[in-house]
Amino acid sequence: MPRFIENKRDGLEHSPEELREFVRAFQAGEIPDYQTSAWLMAVLFRGLSRKELTAFTLALATSGSVVTFPGSLACVDKHSTGGVGDKTSLVLVPLVASCGVPVAKLSGRGLGFTGGTVDKLESIEGFRTHLTREEFVRQVETVGCAISGHSEELAPAERRFYELRDVTGTVPSIPLIASSILSKKIAGGSRSFVFDVKTGSGAFMRTLDDSRALARQLVDLSLALGHRSLALISGMDQPLGRWVGNAAEVREAIDVLKNAGPADTRDLCIRLGGAMVFLAGKAKSLPEGEDLCRKALAAGNALERFRMLLEAQGGLTLCIDEPDRALPLAPVKTLIRSGKKGMLASFETERIGNALRHLGGGRRKKEDSIDPQVAIEVLVKIGEEVSPGDPVFAVYRRNGPEDPAALALLEEAYAVSESASVQPIVREVIEPLGTG
Repeated sequence: MPRFIENKRDGLEHSPEELREFVRAFQAGEIPDYQTSAWLMAVLFRGLSRKELTAFTLALATSGSVVTFPGSLACVDKHSTGGVGDKTSLVLVPLVASCGVPVAKLSGRGLGFTGGTVDKLESIEGFRTHLTREEFVRQVETVGCAISGHSEELAPAERRFYELRDVTGTVPSIPLIASSILSKKIAGGSRSFVFDVKTGSGAFMRTLDDSRALARQLVDLSLALGHRSLALISGMDQPLGRWVGNAAEVREAIDVLKNAGPADTRDLCIRLGGAMVFLAGKAKSLPEGEDLCRKALAAGNALERFRMLLEAQGGLTLCIDEPDRALPLAPVKTLIRSGKKGMLASFETERIGNALRHLGGGRRKKEDSIDPQVAIEVLVKIGEEVSPGDPVFAVYRRNGPEDPAALALLEEAYAVSESASVQPIVREVIEPLGTG
């Protein structure tokens, strides 16, 4: 093992056989954490070649069970790098399925200041967020889509590597991020992937250059592993939509499925959905895929598929017809008001996500439970005018003393200026090199 570490330290290339054996031995507990940590740090500084990254990712993906679908089901999956108010998966799964594309969505819980799809779905009474492998495959066959939390059987070695990266300062390594994402996606059985790589103050990759580097790594690695993919770099310099909070975001996603809802959320879902439909071969171009998604929303087909998804996974369909009853918000409303006149110029979006955590809508420790009813409504978006006293945020919280930390974070989470620059929701589309 020392020679293996030294080779990476010195910039030498590992063979695929060496990497497969390394992953096997690490998973079996034959390599101490301090040696694996040293290798991870060497990768942070030296990187991995395409050949190394392909072999390492495949070894992670096959370290446990791999979901297999019948040959006729060319499933597509979507991955977001995480943000604040990011409820696109709730829309995309039924939307893309209603266009005739099978969607096998594996989702996670909230991480840090970002929300998680599983946490959002658990705000729907009765919804089963963890399906067995057999249930997952059968539901995709019968309903056309399924959403499930990650099984511990899938890519177990990746989970062990991530736990070590989390405590050794090696999380920012772009090759290791890409291998972590793709190993789980490949184990999930889908053939094509769309990556929503966030950029801005509410993203893990704050700069466009870093977001572009990760997007490029993801699509090129997918191609090397034999999977079609596209990446969209989307803005997270403000929350997506108007609501942040688990039940509130489900309500907003349902609004989009009803062909309403905020324009930025609807537009991003159409762009991502169009890419998924295109990769699955149901459209000849991205614009054609987007047009199919618009028609599915307008005709009510996407909403009907969401109802089928709820019924299949035990969720209360009342959340579609009577969201105020099925997805209530916390009872106490507090307003955060502007002290200046001008235009909303910017958000420090991470602070909004952290404010929700202080209210109980996210985790500060792994074992924390989540209150699905607390929420933050974003009343003013970038480029909109405000005057002194105008509310910028509405906070929905439980009875009892106010959380001063949450309110302080929101007071510091926005800036008002004489002018503002409004960016498009999709900044760039990244395709694998050599595909045009």
